[in-house]
Amino acid sequence: MKFEHLIQINDPLNPLIDTITIEQLWRGLVMRAESPMMFVPHLDECTIGERTSGSFARRLRYGDLVIDDVVHLTPLKEVRFEVPAQGEIAASSLRMIIEAPTSAMLLVRFCYDDGQGEHTDPANEMYDDFKRSAYQEADIDTVRIVRQLAQDGKLDATRLN
Repeated sequence: MKFEHLIQINDPLNPLIDTITIEQLWRGLVMRAESPMMFVPHLDECTIGERTSGSFARRLRYGDLVIDDVVHLTPLKEVRFEVPAQGEIAASSLRMIIEAPTSAMLLVRFCYDDGQGEHTDPANEMYDDFKRSAYQEADIDTVRIVRQLAQDGKLDATRLN
């Protein structure tokens, strides 16, 4: 199943939404990759492995389930998670892409590919609908946490050094 959706970060027409910078958004998305336990409630452990220029390996543990993945960083543009096929888990990916259609507007496009293709039978279609909804809710939570971190000054460049 492939699925993507947009979440608007800055809306120049809505003064009630706190504006965050592209740098703060970038730092927040990187923080989601480097410290996922802040963002993923059922994650028991995350170990960061080998780092190379623009990427790093991770091992995620959810109870008895262990998943290895690689995170690729394109500064101020994209955080991409690649999960290679392992055990009964198919290869999959998540891309979080920063889009700035105008200087005042900021969006994040979340693109999922679970490696399973599209289902046509009703039972699997219902399961795919459930997954899409869960992905979207998790992404809304990610943006909510990034906003809170920005509001608390935890995504400012001076705080990170």
